[in-house]
Amino acid sequence: MDTEKRCKCVAVGDGAVGKTCLLIRYAKGEFPAKYVPTIFENYDSSVEYKPRQYVTLSLWDTAGQEGYENLRPLSYPNSDVILICFSVVSPDSYDNVKTVWYPEIKKHVPKTPIVICGLKTDLRNDEETLSKLKKEGQVPTTKEDGEKLAKELKAAAYLECSAYTADNLQNVLQTAILVGLNEYKPASSSSQSSSGGGCIIA
Repeated sequence: MDTEKRCKCVAVGDGAVGKTCLLIRYAKGEFPAKYVPTIFENYDSSVEYKPRQYVTLSLWDTAGQEGYENLRPLSYPNSDVILICFSVVSPDSYDNVKTVWYPEIKKHVPKTPIVICGLKTDLRNDEETLSKLKKEGQVPTTKEDGEKLAKELKAAAYLECSAYTADNLQNVLQTAILVGLNEYKPASSSSQSSSGGGCIIA
């Protein structure tokens, strides 16, 4: 049997945007009951990313809070794809993709491909969330905003999902794997998602 392919995916982004929830939901199929900063342990598992094709997926979580600037880069070596995350209901986290996270990644692993991911899409129409944003003169980030940013930063892809509802969750990680393995074809991304294909944890 051929040696199974490997893919190391590192998630970065501001604190509390949903990185850890995304990874826990994907790896364990559950949503954390409360917010605990970066409790996700590095995760390795065999994943069926295409019909009868498997990859050993290694997911790495990072702390987005200030004060971890010297520790985060320890996660970057040998990464195959970087998942830069932001919350669609936190405009500041969206801005920081360009001003904080993209420069940090390009400094440490300039050749590693990037996928940008908008999280917490379930809150876009949440009245309480919208009310808080309105008081600050803000509105949720749109999908078009995310796509524009991804194009500007030459990211391999832009995707959105909700870890809470699991909406589009599988597609985010499936795309990250394909990008990491240099097998992602943007032109066929719509047909991939519509076919019902997704990553299956073996």
